[in-house]
Amino acid sequence: MAGLLTGTRVLDLTNVLAGPFCCYQLAQVGAEVIKVEVPGTGDLARQLGADPELNRRGMGASFLAQNAGKRSITLNLKHPKGREAFTRLVATSDVVVENFRPGVMERLGLGYNALKAVKNDIIYCAISGFGQDGPLKFNPAYDQIIQGLCGVMSVTGDAQSAPLRVGYPVADTMGGITASFAIAAALFKRERTGEGEFIDVSMLESSLVAMGWAVSNWLIAGVRPQPMGNENMTASPSGTFRTGNGLLNIAANKQEQFETLARLIGRDDLITHPQFAGREDRKKYRFELSTEIESALAAKSAKEWSALLNKRGVPAGEVLDVPSVLEHPQIVERQLLRTFDAVPDVDRPVRVVRSGFRLGSGDPGPQSPPPKLGADTETLLSELGYSKRDVEDLAREEAI
Repeated sequence: MAGLLTGTRVLDLTNVLAGPFCCYQLAQVGAEVIKVEVPGTGDLARQLGADPELNRRGMGASFLAQNAGKRSITLNLKHPKGREAFTRLVATSDVVVENFRPGVMERLGLGYNALKAVKNDIIYCAISGFGQDGPLKFNPAYDQIIQGLCGVMSVTGDAQSAPLRVGYPVADTMGGITASFAIAAALFKRERTGEGEFIDVSMLESSLVAMGWAVSNWLIAGVRPQPMGNENMTASPSGTFRTGNGLLNIAANKQEQFETLARLIGRDDLITHPQFAGREDRKKYRFELSTEIESALAAKSAKEWSALLNKRGVPAGEVLDVPSVLEHPQIVERQLLRTFDAVPDVDRPVRVVRSGFRLGSGDPGPQSPPPKLGADTETLLSELGYSKRDVEDLAREEAI
């Protein structure tokens, strides 16, 4: 496909998840993403993942998941000649993305102002845990730390288990998504004005913004968010229910949905029951209502109830684990996964998730497998005007 960002060159100096995830989104819509890595070790994610052997090879599962569609060059940015090669790259690029602690790039002489002198319209995106200023700006950024600080953990779980960490790195993911959106917006602005941009992305703020009603109910209504487990504070019956086989999520948030649900499970009496007839009554007696509903749901499996309820307009869905959802016909038919049969230093096919949207002009997705560390160093340096002898000298001096 001709990607939305075809012709855009992005320099990805990031590590582990938030930054690599951001640049992975850009690569999937056509950007040429060049991963600039430390010689010898590269992105820390190369050593992370559930397979120790892949970690040893520098192709850990955590790296493979976020870096398909990219090229890799190794540059020692602490070496003058490594920095010189990097500035040559900048002169050919549109976007620079980094997730160092604030001030690191300035100390290397490669901060926004320095790079703007090289390429006046460069878009520079700095992703950090807390942003480029404020009292926490130098604190290390780890997903669980951010989850605890931003309030996510306080509303995850129930009264007995909260505060509880969300089961995937949600703060990293939100930081990466926020950064990719900001970069796309800056690229659009540059097309109209010719001006570059400095983008300051805070994982803490990105995560807090994504909390939606948990924040607005406090800011606007003065109601302190509480952990409610699988219950939905805005309506009842709306949550997770036991069935004859498996768990089922039901979101009968509207009156007509509740009434349809009651009829489908053979409990018409619930519609006029004084504790359940009105919306606010159902919220007050949500646990009593859940007990009544679960006794009826025992007649069928979660899969059967899901099909029946959705057919009649009552939102419902099975509670699946990761392997099950990846095999679900909905995911399979829409081809969310991309498989690379041959990946350097990996002894098996590699499957990765693509983007979470589709395009009429051609669906986004990575066009090449995740690269070995430094796989494109010589080629990229050659494109920048370095001779073979120059490259050998740079390698001997440990600048690359």
